Amino acid sequence: MQKTYNGLELPHDGQPIQYSNGQYQVPDNPIIPFIEGDGTGRDIWKASQRVFDAAVQKAYGGKRGIKWFEIFAGEKAYRQFSTWLPDDSVAAARDLRVSIKGPLTTPVGGGIRSLNVALRQILDLYACVRPVKYYQGVPSPVKHPEKLDIVIFRENTEDVYAGIEFKQGSDDAARLISFLNDDLLKNGKKKVRTDSGVGIKPISVFGTKRLVRYAIRAALESGRKTVTLVHKGNIQKFTEGAFREWGYKVATQEFRAQTVTERESWILGNVEANPGLTVEQNAALIEPGLEFGNQKFRDEIYAEIKGVLDSIGKTHGNGDWKNKILINDRIADSIFQQIIIRPADYSVLATSNLNGDYISDAAAAQVGGLGIAPGANIGDGFAVFEATHGTAPKYADKDVINPGSVILSGVMLLDFIGWKEAAKLIENSLEKTILQKFLTYDFERQTAGATKVGTSEFATRIIGNM
Repeated sequence: MQKTYNGLELPHDGQPIQYSNGQYQVPDNPIIPFIEGDGTGRDIWKASQRVFDAAVQKAYGGKRGIKWFEIFAGEKAYRQFSTWLPDDSVAAARDLRVSIKGPLTTPVGGGIRSLNVALRQILDLYACVRPVKYYQGVPSPVKHPEKLDIVIFRENTEDVYAGIEFKQGSDDAARLISFLNDDLLKNGKKKVRTDSGVGIKPISVFGTKRLVRYAIRAALESGRKTVTLVHKGNIQKFTEGAFREWGYKVATQEFRAQTVTERESWILGNVEANPGLTVEQNAALIEPGLEFGNQKFRDEIYAEIKGVLDSIGKTHGNGDWKNKILINDRIADSIFQQIIIRPADYSVLATSNLNGDYISDAAAAQVGGLGIAPGANIGDGFAVFEATHGTAPKYADKDVINPGSVILSGVMLLDFIGWKEAAKLIENSLEKTILQKFLTYDFERQTAGATKVGTSEFATRIIGNM
C-alpha cells in the first residue's frame, strides 16, 4: 500500500479496511476515501460528512471514528492533475477497499468516458445495489409509496454498458454489417440495414451467475423472502432469456435447501391441496392449454412435475416451501407496472444491466426521486457508495440541493461495514426532519406547510434530531 495518493498522506491515526476469505475486517478507525463530486457535489458532501461524523460519535461515544481521505475524479481532478480519473485515485479506492463519492460529470456526446462506468470496470464492481424504500413525509406521486420496499441488484459490467458499438458509416460498422448479412444471416430473412450504427450486447454465464448469487445471498442475510429475475427473454432469448435461465440454475443448484421457484411452489401447492392428484392432473393445473400441445410437450411437463416431486417433495413439501426464498421472474416491461399496482409482492430484483438502470430510477420516483435515492457498486473485496443523481451544475455552490442521496448512501456504507447503530440513527433522524417539514426546495415545493431550508441547514437539523 502506498503512503501517499495524489500527493496526500494517509491519515496517521487511521487504518485500512482489510479483506480476506470473503470477509471485511473493519478497524475502529477505518480510512475511507471520498470523492466530493462535481457541481452540487461540493455542497452535498460537506453536509453529508457532518451527518456521518455526528452519527458515529453519537452511536459509539468516540470509540469509533471514520478517518476521511479525499481522492479526486471529475472536474476537480482535471483542474489539479490534468486527468479526469488519476491512477492514484483508483489505487486508493482499491487499496482502501470501501469508498464513497458524489455525482461526477460526464459530457453527453463525447469528451470523457463515464467516470462511474470506468470505476466499476477497473475495480470489477459487478453489482449495482439500489435499495428503494419510503420515508414518511416524503412527497410521492403514488397513493401508497410505503408499500414499495425493494432492493435492486443490477449486473454492472456487461450488456450494452460493455461499450462495444460501431458508429454508423464507419469502416468497422460496415465490416460488421457485411459479416452479419453475408455470413451469419445469409440464409435467412433478417438483414441489418447498411446505414445502421451497431452495438453488441454480451451477457455471460459468469456475469449472470455471480450477480444472482450475490442477490440471493443478500436476501438470505436480510430475511427478504422473494428474488425476482427481471429480463426481456421473450424477445432476446439468448441474452435476456439466458439471464433468466442461468439465474434459476444458481437458485436451484447452489441454494437448493433455501429456495423454491415459483413454478415448483405451484406443483407442491397443488399436491398439498389435493394429495391424490396425479402427475397429469397437476400438469393441467400449472400449464393451461396443455391439451392443445403435442405429446412431446406434454411428456416434458409430466417429467418436470415428477422431477420436482421426486427431488424436493420431502424437503420442500407439506408447506415447507413457504418458508423458503421464492425465486420468480418477470418480463422487464411488466415489472414497471407490477411495482406500481402490486409493490408489496416484490422484495429483491436481480436484473441485467440496462433493465436495472431503468427500473432503479423508475422505482426511486415512487418514493421521492433520485434526490433521496442511495446506491452502491460492489465487487469481491471492493465497494464504492455513491449519489445516484447528476451534478446539477446550475445549482452548484448555492447550498440548496437535497443531500439525501449521499446521506443514505452513507447509511448503506455504515451498514456494509457493520456499524448498524450509526446507520439507523441517521435514517431515523432524517425521517424525523422530513416529518417536521424542514425540507430542501425539491420537497418543500410539494409539501403544504413546509419550511424551505438549504443543504447545510437540512444536515444541521438531522444532526439535531439525533
